[in-house]
Amino acid sequence: MKGSLAFTSTPSPCQYLPDRIWQLRYEVRPEITPADYTLRLLGGWRRFGPVLFRPECPACRMCQSLRVPVASFRPNESQRRTWRQNAGEVEIRIGPPSITSDKIALSARFHAYGREAKGWPEDGEPDLRFFIRNPFRTEEWTYHLGGRLIGVGYVDALAEGLSAIYFYWDPAEAKRSLGTFNVLAMIDAAKERRVPHVYLGYYVEGCRSLEYKARFTPNEVLRDGSTWEPFLS
Repeated sequence: MKGSLAFTSTPSPCQYLPDRIWQLRYEVRPEITPADYTLRLLGGWRRFGPVLFRPECPACRMCQSLRVPVASFRPNESQRRTWRQNAGEVEIRIGPPSITSDKIALSARFHAYGREAKGWPEDGEPDLRFFIRNPFRTEEWTYHLGGRLIGVGYVDALAEGLSAIYFYWDPAEAKRSLGTFNVLAMIDAAKERRVPHVYLGYYVEGCRSLEYKARFTPNEVLRDGSTWEPFLS
C-alpha cells in the first residue's frame, strides 16, 4: 500500500507490567480502509491515527484483545449504578475529532493523575494529534457536565462493531467512574446501531489501568491471534 511502513520496536520494559519486557510490531498505514482495518482488529491489532500496532513480546502473552458481544451483555449492579448516576446529567456529543485548549488541559490533568496515583511513566502522555489524523472517519465522543468538558473518547465506528481507541477524563470527577460510563455508552450505541461487538483493546491481568475491561460480561478474548473465545461470563 502506498506510503506504508513496517518495523518492530526494540525490546524494552513493559509499560503495562514493569517487571516484563515488551516489543511491539508497528505498521504505518495512512491509506488503510475501514474494511481492511476490521480484519486487523479481528487479528488483535490496534491503532493510533495511521499507526497500527500489536504486541510481539519475546516471552509474554499477557496482552489479550477483549471484546463485548452486545446482544448478550448484562451490566452488573455497580455498572447499573454508574449508568443511573451519569445518564441524566452527563451530556455526550459525537462529532469529528479536534484539538482545543480545554482538551489539551484535560489530557494533561488526566495523565498527571495517572503518574501520581498509578505510577504511569513520565513519557506516557499521547500526542493528541494522533487522534485527529485518521486514515478513515473516526468519532470523537465528548462528555460534558453543566457545559464543562469532563471526558473525551475516540471511537472507530465499523460494520463489525464500535472500537474504543482512547479515553481520558477529569480526575476531579473520579467518583463518576467515567471510564465505565464511556464503555456502557458505547454498548448502548452499538445496540442502537445494530452492530455486534464493542472492542475494548487489550486486557492485561495485573495492570490496574486495564483490568476493568474484564468486568463487562459476558466477553471474549482473542486466542493465538486467530480465535475469539469466551473469557469471563
